Amino acid sequence: MLLAFDTATPLVTVALHDGEDVVTELTAERPLKHAEQLAPLIERALTDTGLVRQDLTAIAVGVGPGPFTGLRVGLVTARTLAYALEIPVYGVCSLDVLAVEAAAAGVPGEFVVATDARRKEVYLARYDEQGARLDGPLVGKPADLATEQPVAGPGGDLYPDAFPRRIGPQAPSAGWLARAVAEELAELRDPEPLYLRRPDADAPHAPKRVS
Repeated sequence: MLLAFDTATPLVTVALHDGEDVVTELTAERPLKHAEQLAPLIERALTDTGLVRQDLTAIAVGVGPGPFTGLRVGLVTARTLAYALEIPVYGVCSLDVLAVEAAAAGVPGEFVVATDARRKEVYLARYDEQGARLDGPLVGKPADLATEQPVAGPGGDLYPDAFPRRIGPQAPSAGWLARAVAEELAELRDPEPLYLRRPDADAPHAPKRVS
């Protein structure tokens, strides 16, 4: 049984995949509460399917790009569970997960995925019609990354002038993350955060000497 979860966006998403298909998928009801909601969602997914942690055989986790705090919660949880259960953990770029779902729905040609990077910027990557990444991910101003190609992800809703051809999906799905890993539809990565810029919270500097 594969456990998948993504914390790269405001809403935590969790799913279980039995090797054939997704058997349950849950999404948090409140945004930006990753540390409070991830563990209970995992336990609820297991309870709903009559499973325990020892039934898990692998973990899939979204590695971003996304906010530092959210990614840290997901990746630390993934690595801790994998270590405790002695099972493998696979990371997947969260933009790739959106692309896999968009391609499955049918996209006529190349398209991009754009998500909210805050600071009035977006994370963006470009894909072929099969959902394979052609370039990116990168971060930048919407005006600098504007395109007439179809755009999945929330970037189209946030910046319609830059991304007028909006398509679904809007947020990474743990169910599609699980499918991407189980069916080898996306590149697998180490479970390390995919940061495209420095975290908002910098480490404190050493205090200045008082003269």
